[in-house]
Amino acid sequence: MKNTLSVLVRNQVGVVAQATEVFRQHNVNLNSISCAETEAFDVSRLMLTVEGQEHLFDAVKADLASKDFVLEVEDLSARDLVDRELALVKVAVTRETTTQVMQVCEVFRATVVGMGQETMTLEITGDMRKVDGFIRLLRPFGIRSLARTGSVALARGDD
Repeated sequence: MKNTLSVLVRNQVGVVAQATEVFRQHNVNLNSISCAETEAFDVSRLMLTVEGQEHLFDAVKADLASKDFVLEVEDLSARDLVDRELALVKVAVTRETTTQVMQVCEVFRATVVGMGQETMTLEITGDMRKVDGFIRLLRPFGIRSLARTGSVALARGDD
């Protein structure tokens, strides 16, 4: 099961390192992490996703909540949520494969953001399954480089 934590933290130096240290201390591997300022300039939202290790997850949440730099810990794992990820993929192309790559982009609503003589740089946003599927279809063409943001999420609705 994928566990998603949304942690509101003070926007200050070292907070991300301190938060990830909590996961290291509990021997929990992070699948993705992202952090950025919120609507309040002095508060950042730290998004952390973990696959499995449910038996350790409650201890990690409690430990995080006890830190002085943490304002709020919200477990979105069992909630209805909206989550998105951004990926940039540089894929090898030839004259013969360019059309095929463009067709994959069209199906996934991805955007071409750069062109070279031998590569195309593509941008996609969506949930993790969509991004994974897009990458899987591009692998046979030859992925030269790949950058993913990790998941960002909010509870759906008025919560």
